[in-house]
Amino acid sequence: MADLIVKAAVKEALDDKNVASDFYEALDDKVEDLLDDAAGRAESNGRKTVQPRDL
Repeated sequence: MADLIVKAAVKEALDDKNVASDFYEALDDKVEDLLDDAAGRAESNGRKTVQPRDL
């Protein structure tokens, strides 16, 4: 899957914190898991549209 996060936005959101280079990959993996789970919930409810409640 493609990169799901924007590194510059993550750095900005974490303000004055340092960010380890491997943090981005771990965060991207977590986001991918969230999306997979949300898509699965939508599908199990008979929907093709993923909604906030699927998170």
